[in-house]
Amino acid sequence: MKSIYLCLLLFTPIFLVAQSKINKVDALVTPKTIESNITVGGADADISGYNNQSIQFAVDAIAKTGGTVKLNRGFYEIIAPIRMKSYVNLIGSGKETVLKRGSGIQTKYVVDADYGELKLTVANSDGFEIGMKIQIADDVNSGCWNVSTAYITDIIDHVIYIDAGLIRDYRSDKNGLISNASSVIEVLDAENVNISNLTVDGNRDKNFFADGCNSAGILVYKSKNIKVDHVHVKDFNGEGISWQTTENVTIENCEISGSGNTGLHPGTGSPFSLIKDNDIHHNDMDGLFICWRVYESRVEGNKMHNNGRFGICTGHKDTDVVFVGNHIFENQSDGVNLRGERESNAPHRNTFLKNIIENNGVGGSGYGFSINSQAQNLLLKENIFKNSAKTQKAAIYIYKNGLKPKLENNLFDKHELGTLVFENKE
Repeated sequence: MKSIYLCLLLFTPIFLVAQSKINKVDALVTPKTIESNITVGGADADISGYNNQSIQFAVDAIAKTGGTVKLNRGFYEIIAPIRMKSYVNLIGSGKETVLKRGSGIQTKYVVDADYGELKLTVANSDGFEIGMKIQIADDVNSGCWNVSTAYITDIIDHVIYIDAGLIRDYRSDKNGLISNASSVIEVLDAENVNISNLTVDGNRDKNFFADGCNSAGILVYKSKNIKVDHVHVKDFNGEGISWQTTENVTIENCEISGSGNTGLHPGTGSPFSLIKDNDIHHNDMDGLFICWRVYESRVEGNKMHNNGRFGICTGHKDTDVVFVGNHIFENQSDGVNLRGERESNAPHRNTFLKNIIENNGVGGSGYGFSINSQAQNLLLKENIFKNSAKTQKAAIYIYKNGLKPKLENNLFDKHELGTLVFENKE
């Protein structure tokens, strides 16, 4: 039996010191001695451990003054998300600084888990630990904002206690499951955070699928002025980087690959996003899935290629976005897809400028650019539609619900169905 007293210690420096195996505790006692810089990883670091507890201790300590947590090279075992705090920089030492998720654990709950409840009666609690973040779902409530997430505060026999009430009624007879599927790094209700110069390894083959609105390799939620730079997020069983209900998020110079869902997912009201100079490839779904109400943003200089569905997908109230200088190629279906929306919710006033849209549709069916909503003031200017592999059926395909865009000085290779094709044309 794990005591409630131990649960209370979870969020205190005493517990974290014990978990982190800190060699230089005295250097972290007061803000005066922190000097806005704490190193983690190895005998010469302020905190010697190579695990999420060690990194979390450093983040919590530096948050008192603001500053930088510097991670040395090495593999850091992550069994619970690193929770970033405002005015903290998390800086690695290059690609050889690897934050790798531990193995996944999953069990059924054997009693219905009800709205607002703070405990789960499970078939087997083995492997779960206090401090882990868990995901709760069933067959009816299994996606996005219907999924509950919470941190484990205590485990007593087959009962797991959590820190946040469940947001739905979950049925044990409807394949009710909990798992430790969660992010590697999270930025929740924070501002002015930088994450850079490291690798996030999702250890996909050994982890259960994590819902993209609640978890990702890096998850940003209800936060602003966040920058992720020179980070490789690879093999996360879910979305690579997801940011929801945010302002001024920058994803720059990153590589996102091997995700079990989309590579990048801005949404749920995330204006003023900058997505620049990233390599987004070999993700199971879209390279860039722009969700709801992402507006006044810029997507520039990225490569989106070899993804399992679209290179770019955008739709609901995603307005006033500029896509410039991107190379979108060899995706399984469309290079760019404008989802079906009613006119009032369509992605109006978007501009695609000087992009190369090349050899998409490698899965056997797809277009360079497809429009399935009445997007007004959509401008395609000086783009190049290449089709040397003859995989794009049409350069631009307009479904019956779509509107023709304004076209200026685009260049087109030959396509089987033509350059500009209307679905309802007789």
